[in-house]
Amino acid sequence: MQFKEILDALANIDHLEAIEIYEGNDLKARIENKPGSAGSVKVYNALFQEFGEINAAAANKGLQIYAEHTADAIEFPGKHPNIDRLFALTQNHSPDEVKLSYTVKLIQK
Repeated sequence: MQFKEILDALANIDHLEAIEIYEGNDLKARIENKPGSAGSVKVYNALFQEFGEINAAAANKGLQIYAEHTADAIEFPGKHPNIDRLFALTQNHSPDEVKLSYTVKLIQK
């Protein structure tokens, strides 16, 4: 399935202005609900609704949701920062390590 088809099946985000992503108390990213980034707001919102945070399991699912864009992000690191962030969460997870996760703040319109 292509990203557009998957995106169309995700929950409506018209009520959101942006999603802010935090690592601890540090703001790591703000994804605004506007053309060019609204799809990522939809993806991150769906992951947050399902997992309550963006952890390794959520990141793996997010990489599946991004579909063909995930392959493009692998080929061109830095081109898709919202996908790159998910890749970072899926790497280096030995049982002895603390797993990184992000908390999400939904910014209402």
